[in-house]
Amino acid sequence: MYIQLIEGEFKSNDALDLITQMIQVKIKFHENKISKSEIEEDIKAREAKIKRLQKDLFELRNDIGSNLNAVKLDGVIKIG
Repeated sequence: MYIQLIEGEFKSNDALDLITQMIQVKIKFHENKISKSEIEEDIKAREAKIKRLQKDLFELRNDIGSNLNAVKLDGVIKIG
């Protein structure tokens, strides 16, 4: 099963805002799991995921932030 979450052309600032909000939701998800976990390995793995997401967002801001044109986004969730 596939869910087409994002598809289309967006102004660069709108695309950045949309992706930023989605990444923040994912970070919040991991933070909530960390606060409920007592397993150190799980906590470290989730912290690494958060750091990777933050790094990706930083790089994205640099890439899209310098782009004044429209940005095409295509985001699909694959369930299965």
